[in-house]
Amino acid sequence: MAKVSIGQISSLGYNFIPSHYLPEGENEYHLRNKQQKKEREYRNLTTSEIELLKKNNNYCPDWSKIWVSELFEPNHIQNCKFYGVVRIGNIEPIYLEYRDLKLACGIYNSQIISSDIGDRVAIHQVRYMAHFIIGNEVMLSNINEMETSSNAKFGNGILKHGDPEKRRIWLELCNENGGRSVLPFDGMQAADAYLWTRQRQDDILQQRFVEMTERKFSPSHGYYSEIADYVVMKNSDIVKDVRIGPCAYIKGVNKLKNVTVNSTEEAYTQIGEGCELVNGIIGHGCRIFYGVKAVRFILSSFSQLKYGARLINSFLGDNSTISCCEVLNSLLFPAHEQHHNNSFLCASVIQGQSNMAAGATIGSNHNSRAADGEIIAKRGFWPGLCVSIKHNSRFASYTLLVKGDFLHELDIRIPYSLVSNDTFNNQLVIVPGYWFLYNMYALMRNNSKFLARDKRKFKNQYLEYDILAPDTINEMFDALHEIEHAVGKAFADEYQRQDYQALGKELLDQDIDLNTREILFENTENSTRKVILLKVRESYVLFRQMIAYHASLLLAEQCSTAGGVAQFVENINQLKSERLVFENIGGQLIPTGDVENLLRQIRSGEIQSWDEVHQRYHSWSKEYPLNKLKHALASLQEISGKPMETWDSAFIQDCLQESIQTKTWIYEQIYRSRAKDYKNPFKQMVYGSYSEMETVVGKLEDNSFIKQQKEELEQYKEKVNVLLTTDQKVFS
Repeated sequence: MAKVSIGQISSLGYNFIPSHYLPEGENEYHLRNKQQKKEREYRNLTTSEIELLKKNNNYCPDWSKIWVSELFEPNHIQNCKFYGVVRIGNIEPIYLEYRDLKLACGIYNSQIISSDIGDRVAIHQVRYMAHFIIGNEVMLSNINEMETSSNAKFGNGILKHGDPEKRRIWLELCNENGGRSVLPFDGMQAADAYLWTRQRQDDILQQRFVEMTERKFSPSHGYYSEIADYVVMKNSDIVKDVRIGPCAYIKGVNKLKNVTVNSTEEAYTQIGEGCELVNGIIGHGCRIFYGVKAVRFILSSFSQLKYGARLINSFLGDNSTISCCEVLNSLLFPAHEQHHNNSFLCASVIQGQSNMAAGATIGSNHNSRAADGEIIAKRGFWPGLCVSIKHNSRFASYTLLVKGDFLHELDIRIPYSLVSNDTFNNQLVIVPGYWFLYNMYALMRNNSKFLARDKRKFKNQYLEYDILAPDTINEMFDALHEIEHAVGKAFADEYQRQDYQALGKELLDQDIDLNTREILFENTENSTRKVILLKVRESYVLFRQMIAYHASLLLAEQCSTAGGVAQFVENINQLKSERLVFENIGGQLIPTGDVENLLRQIRSGEIQSWDEVHQRYHSWSKEYPLNKLKHALASLQEISGKPMETWDSAFIQDCLQESIQTKTWIYEQIYRSRAKDYKNPFKQMVYGSYSEMETVVGKLEDNSFIKQQKEELEQYKEKVNVLLTTDQKVFS
């Protein structure tokens, strides 16, 4: 049962730090004094001020412990109780206003225990405030309980002196059994969490991560909660062990406990009604509204939790939105979207630009009796309506799952694929390159959509949103080999050959009908049923075309920067490189060699802080455009079969001309895939006329994205024409 202790009223507000944790020669206010951001001169109250405070129904057992600034208006403190050492900044005869809330400057109907109050604050009906530092021009209204523990950690996964290990907060990411847990800390990036959740067999590396985190924070007792300048907080219940940044707006919360809320004037955070947030870190510019429950979590900058969302033991990357649904034990890279009450996500690594449809159940069942399964999905993962999948499963970039129950573990290795259950024939069907073939509008719109949603003020970490990038290009190369092998094996008996990949490549390059055989894709589903590949030639040709197109886009940009095609060719040897493997760490694409070198330096102790790690991310971001170009050129060399040292102006010109054709085809596919919606009679049937449909959904010719793509196509044609014209003049 709960035990209530008894103490003398004269000791209320004192001995915040247990005496055995006080450094020698220090008092209990030594950290409180360091936390003060502004220099102030305080004085004792005058006798007349004390009498006036008493007259205004204020109480303090020892008025000598109340310190005030020079500008002090006793009439603006009414019906309050003060205990311990309380320091009050300037109080002036003014009022503060935020939106429709207007409050007189001063302290009214409140109980303040051992706290520092800034200048020109308005504190009304704060029934209990203990061990807080309040900034300037803060508005606090109708709050039940604000308190601080002497060993407060503000959401960070650290221990204070004397804390038992069991009190440490871990985020149990990626796996429900806690085997990939990480320690949360203010400033943690998705890349940090990802690197930490990998290499679990490396005890030394894992210990280094713990040491780097603990090194960021003091283990001392005695830090006060902080409410920074210009914060507005009203109509809330429990606020305990918090650090809240400037300009945050908090209203109607049930509980904020052991939480850091980052906020600035340019990127202010808002937290709304009915929310309960415990053991978490909240990034700059976040929005959290309407009954959200989050426990053991990190919410990265400019992300949103809304409408009853539940986020537990999870990391949500920058520029993401979760509303209504439940997310457990997951690591979600930037630009994640999940909006539906019956959508469930558990024990997963989702590597960004994803969208969870209504009824999607990602990770609800396991292949053993233990909750130890995991799901890994690369960029652009899109499970359709009412999809359920089984642990363990893995998905290539831009995988689209058709509505249905996928009862077996899956390893989908071909990007841009449509995956569906053919229940009638009891087989799994995969259409590689589906997005290119049938829904170019939605695919290409992602590029613009995610760039527009990236609200970060300091984009010193290069988050890759382009559908064509080193990771997806490498996946397409791997897919080409997989398709060649599958086709070759399907026809091996007919041609009496065992070199499946070589045979498949020959057949795909020939004009023969591949539909005479079932093309089976092996090691894809953990079942005995068939996995069928469709549209193999179409996807094979498209992947090769898109690899060349991606390289040509960067070629055009580089030639423009270099002053023309001829100048680019002269310096081409400086760009020669192997086609490197890139790893997606938190939305940032990094050559695997660089990642391994970073981990080696952490393991050896050469890198000892997360700040150093973050500086490495920033330096990689600066290097990325050049690395991306080199990777694209290496890919073009490989797909064309023409070594870079043999490239000349004629070859470059041909690539640029072909890229215009491909970009034109992409624009036409974007237009056609959207135009289908306007021609579909089932789309039209809910409208009284075609003109009503246009009024409701907008005219096709007015579609802003299609207009934008048309403009980009014309601009690209002009850029290439200038390059070709300039090159012709050089050689004329």
